[in-house]
Amino acid sequence: MAGRGKHRRPRTNPLTRGVAIAGTGGAALTLPLLGATYASAAEAPQSAPAVAQSVPQAAQPKSLTYTVAKGDTLYRIADKYDVSGGWKKLYKDNRSAVGDDPKLIHPGLKLKVSTTKAAAAKKATKSSAPAKPAAKPAGGAAKATQASAKTYANNLDGWIREALDVMAQKGIPGSYDGIYRNVMRESSGNPQAINNWDSNAVAGTPSKGLLQTIDPTFQAYHVDGTSWDPYDPVANITAACNYAADRYGSIDNVNGPY
Repeated sequence: MAGRGKHRRPRTNPLTRGVAIAGTGGAALTLPLLGATYASAAEAPQSAPAVAQSVPQAAQPKSLTYTVAKGDTLYRIADKYDVSGGWKKLYKDNRSAVGDDPKLIHPGLKLKVSTTKAAAAKKATKSSAPAKPAAKPAGGAAKATQASAKTYANNLDGWIREALDVMAQKGIPGSYDGIYRNVMRESSGNPQAINNWDSNAVAGTPSKGLLQTIDPTFQAYHVDGTSWDPYDPVANITAACNYAADRYGSIDNVNGPY
């Protein structure tokens, strides 16, 4: 833009022309700081700001280094930073660091995470915005509306608590301790866990998810209102607890392979 100002020949005296050049040059130097709105006030063509705005800075991909903390999973990290392609993309980008088993990530491990400034801002806004109290409807719908308005942490504690609320609505027995104990034995809290070596895997139906259900069991005991993805934490927990209730009376009665 400064170059274009040099080649203009306005009909002014030398002193005025010098001021115009200096003014244009000043606008060019401050353009990155002031942004496209102020650039339009300089002697640039009207189309220049539109070009500058065609690729917003916030949309540019951003790579950051994340240090794995205790309790982290690839699923949780990918969701936190809105990684395009989810945990599988995160694993692909870091396979050399993670190794052949995506569920084995250890505290202190450095992961390369691809996100965007817009995604980070969205996450920050979502987490910082205060929850609005839900209006209490009349009649028996009040309890259901209040339950649906609850929010849950995107971690094992939140998944278990959300599953327990769903189970309470459906009359499926089970306690926090019973679910947590079995989850830690079956998957160590990794919702993407899969068993590719036991008899179920040999038969073509490997155990999946937090409570290691096979597809036929998950589909048979799937709880309405939850995802049909066996890796979905809440769907996996509720289906497994529904199965355990049918076979053992409750997930609380399960203390080993089931």
